[in-house]
Amino acid sequence: MQNLRLKGLHLLQTMVLMICVPGPVFAESCFAPPRPFLPSDSQAARDYAAIIRSDFENYIQDIQSYFRCLDSERARAFEEAREVSEDYGRFLQLVGD
Repeated sequence: MQNLRLKGLHLLQTMVLMICVPGPVFAESCFAPPRPFLPSDSQAARDYAAIIRSDFENYIQDIQSYFRCLDSERARAFEEAREVSEDYGRFLQLVGD
């Protein structure tokens, strides 16, 4: 029964911590940009060439930002995993495992 209470207390502490910790500590969300639309009708492509060209250029810029975001998140996640691993090692030393 005591172990169950400790688990419940630990869960509650974790939830409170997650609510109180500012957002940047958590993982960044990287969203891939939508693919630009390319009409199959050649006349429509010619009629809307400027808009379509702009959509493709925006996509190229946005996908580069997306890749940078993924690289940044990957580096952040690796650093976090390293820190958690060290924390776990300290925990194991504290409990004598």
